[in-house]
Amino acid sequence: MPTPFDVPASTLINRLAKYLKENFDVIEPPPWAAYVKTGVHAERAPQSPDWWYTRCASILRKIYILGPIGVERLRAKYGGRKNRGVRPKHAAKGSGAIIRKALQQLERAGLVQTIRGKGRVVTPEGRKLLDMLSADIKRDLEKVIPALSKY
Repeated sequence: MPTPFDVPASTLINRLAKYLKENFDVIEPPPWAAYVKTGVHAERAPQSPDWWYTRCASILRKIYILGPIGVERLRAKYGGRKNRGVRPKHAAKGSGAIIRKALQQLERAGLVQTIRGKGRVVTPEGRKLLDMLSADIKRDLEKVIPALSKY
């Protein structure tokens, strides 16, 4: 059975974001999501109107692969290089509020749970969803590239 390790991340995240938007009413962007940057390193807010669902899908995939993982490590993963003008660039963490709200929504949806003292992990329902989407993606890729069928 294919897992998120076996399929391209961008394809899985796009398909998972679409699935989250259509099937989970709990996951929706907060009112302030249209105005915020994704971290101090970003110069502008995201241009995509569905960026919240993409971020939730990406966080869910990261938790599947790296979990148990906490907010601070996720902030480091979603950080970037801060442009400081003529001075050298420095690493900056991503927005903690965005990650916390996304994790709270994923918990309410039943896809993520908290392990006290360790961080968040994917629930069996979340694992089932990611594995199902990975299998669909692999099936679609095998139609385009038949050589993948032996893996």
